[in-house]
Amino acid sequence: MKSQEWDKRYEEKELVWSRGPNQFVVAEVTGMTPGRALDLACGEGRNALWLSEQGWHVCGTDFSEVAIDKARARGQELGLTVDFQVADAAAEITGSYDLILLAYLHLPRAKLAQVLAVAAAALAPLGSLLIIGHDLRNIKEGVGGPQDPDILQSPEGLRELLGDLQIVRSETVFRAVEKDGQTVQALDVVVRATKKS
Repeated sequence: MKSQEWDKRYEEKELVWSRGPNQFVVAEVTGMTPGRALDLACGEGRNALWLSEQGWHVCGTDFSEVAIDKARARGQELGLTVDFQVADAAAEITGSYDLILLAYLHLPRAKLAQVLAVAAAALAPLGSLLIIGHDLRNIKEGVGGPQDPDILQSPEGLRELLGDLQIVRSETVFRAVEKDGQTVQALDVVVRATKKS
């Protein structure tokens, strides 16, 4: 989707995504020493704002101006300082970060490889790259999410794109989703990798 299409989607609802952070972001980041964090394709800023609450110095980027406006407004409402910027996830990154997050950024493999290479280069020594997305298996075994296999992810496919980064966690996980009054399971992928010192 193009940025204008995402702008339209973000204009249609107060919040497209939930107000709180993603459960896997919380699980993976809790216990880390706060430093500098970058949330790529941050949407309305839910994870970036949570990171700020945990003491991280956070920059959140998204190519949707509407999403960034919403994120800035929520930050002001919560009294949190996050540097929200309109930028493409594949844009060159200035500075280095102790944590870079890509949550549900679904792109064709070549474009995703470009984004991951830029992100890996921007990691500080021992910094972590955390990727969360809809698993390829979700099409047949789960619910929701994109139905295009060309943009879905797998632990194995992501590991192939991470080069020299050290894999800390790489697996398919289940996420409870409410659908038609019932709790059902979606399948996500969680990959965390660190840069060597």
